[in-house]
Amino acid sequence: MSSRPVSCRPRSFASLRAWSVPVAAGLALATLSACNQKQAAAPVPGPPPEVTVVTVAPQPIPYVRDLPGRVAPMRIAEVRARVSGLVVRRLFEQGSTVKEGDILYKIDAAPYEVELASAEAALARTEAALVLASQQAERLETLLSRATASQAQYDAAFAAKKQAEAEVAGAKATRDRAKLNLSWTDVRAPISGRIGRALLTEGTLIEQGSAQVLATIQQLDPIYVDITQSVGELNKLRRDLASGELDRLDKDHANAHLIMDDGTLYPLAGRLLFSDVTADPSTGQVTLRVQFPNPHDELFPGMYVRARIKQGIDSDAIAVPQQAIQRTTDGKAEVWVVGADDKVMLQPVEVGPVVGQSWLIRDGLKAGTRVVTEGFQKISTGSTVKPVETGTPAEQAALGKPQDSDETSDLIDVRGR
Repeated sequence: MSSRPVSCRPRSFASLRAWSVPVAAGLALATLSACNQKQAAAPVPGPPPEVTVVTVAPQPIPYVRDLPGRVAPMRIAEVRARVSGLVVRRLFEQGSTVKEGDILYKIDAAPYEVELASAEAALARTEAALVLASQQAERLETLLSRATASQAQYDAAFAAKKQAEAEVAGAKATRDRAKLNLSWTDVRAPISGRIGRALLTEGTLIEQGSAQVLATIQQLDPIYVDITQSVGELNKLRRDLASGELDRLDKDHANAHLIMDDGTLYPLAGRLLFSDVTADPSTGQVTLRVQFPNPHDELFPGMYVRARIKQGIDSDAIAVPQQAIQRTTDGKAEVWVVGADDKVMLQPVEVGPVVGQSWLIRDGLKAGTRVVTEGFQKISTGSTVKPVETGTPAEQAALGKPQDSDETSDLIDVRGR
């Protein structure tokens, strides 16, 4: 058999074109099919994201000033001896509670007992002289009426009687002074309260009129807390009260609480007594004095405390939870609010002081506005959301109020200014 040589010449352009057309058509169909499948697999838009909101409502909130202060005793007395002598006995326990009139020290009374005996003897002598002078004056008065004694004799007898009466009065005063000195050998507590350490011991000789202090007694129940407030703040408070922006508190109600230096709340409320009428020229501050009951001696003079003083009531205050406040790059406050169409937008607000766990809003919100408190990462300006209210309307109206018996939690703390 004869074989035909294989031709290595390229195919003609027509044959290549005939081959490529079906291939291109197939690729186009495959691409179109893939696109249709992708379009069919596109996700369906989901429901709007849920966000937690609170509906703001006006509420009465006490206006409080958080001020530093020092505890001071209601009364303080330095015990001093009123007579000279040797201290022979101490009768009190250091650091104990004493009552007014309790004997604290005994001073050697022997010299004063002798003085009293001498004074009583002198009194008896003058009283005897008065009896004699009185009898002589009576006799001369009778003789004068019978014209058997002269007027001069009678006048002398009458003067002697008056002199004897004066000597008796002087002797009585000396006797009473001796009694008083003897009684002062018992050094007594001038007030009731807690007595400190003894500042001298038995055997100490005390000089009358000496400035030596034997002990110090402080009355601790009730007790004072002296705090300071700037004149500017006090004047602004008075203007707010005068204008009606703040309502006055009932003076008979407790209007102060104490926070101890360890952060705990003192369990008993106090009452603001007065503010000083003179400002400190170096600080521009006025002293306010608050009185607290202290039945268990938990407060000691000199302690540092913080006093929360209710100074008025904002009857229509609006507050939002602290987490609702957002801050711009320049530090201004704003909140996310949900409109009637459930779309969110940023609302600039002016914040005031802290109210428990909330911020007081001075401007920018009105009653009934829904404010977002959770879910910020799900929203953007103009997006639609599903608002979920927090709590019942009654609970919302109590926004900022304490969850327990700590009634200071709902006070306007002006440290937030």
